[in-house]
Amino acid sequence: MKSKKHLLSFISILIGAICLLTYEAIGTKVEPDGALVEPFFLLPLSYLFIFVGIILLLFTSITSVLKRK
Repeated sequence: MKSKKHLLSFISILIGAICLLTYEAIGTKVEPDGALVEPFFLLPLSYLFIFVGIILLLFTSITSVLKRK
């Protein structure tokens, strides 16, 4: 790996992608009484992990460029 400082951001983005894939794999269903059953909590978690990963990636990249100058 080129740089270990980007590892945390890549792991965060990977966890977000796994949450999205898990949400799609589990799917949704409607119970006989009309209740909707879905793993909704995975959507905001995935967006949060992806957002944090992108912010960390930008932050570490910018600080790396500034340290070189």
